[in-house]
Amino acid sequence: MSMMSEFRQFAMRGNVVDLAVGVIIGGAFGRIVDSLVQDVIMPPIGKIFGGLDFANYYIPLNNQATGLALAEAKKAGAVIAYGNFLTILLNFIILAFIIFQMVRLMNRMRERLVPIEAAAAPATPEDVLLLREIRDSLRRPPLP
Repeated sequence: MSMMSEFRQFAMRGNVVDLAVGVIIGGAFGRIVDSLVQDVIMPPIGKIFGGLDFANYYIPLNNQATGLALAEAKKAGAVIAYGNFLTILLNFIILAFIIFQMVRLMNRMRERLVPIEAAAAPATPEDVLLLREIRDSLRRPPLP
């Protein structure tokens, strides 16, 4: 079997394709949450904390002038960009909470389906039960 055919077989397995779809959807969903945090949630929070863009909050580490945009301040020297960090942290918390809710929902659905599948399990045929009884009786030691 050639390497290309092995790779094709590997790549077309259900698990690999499902993983690829999950990564693509997760990336797109991450961008949606990022936009939600940066464009909807952080502007009102920034207004509460001084009316500035929250992502531009930083602490300069080498006597450069404050009041610059974060990109300009980074060019001028090292900064601690705590506003950007808090934005990304909030983004992560929202994303983790949404994923937690999705997993929780899937687990509840799975719990509801398990009893249905257990009830739908086929009964053991009578001849198999008989054969098991014979097997078990042959394993017992003979009576004295």
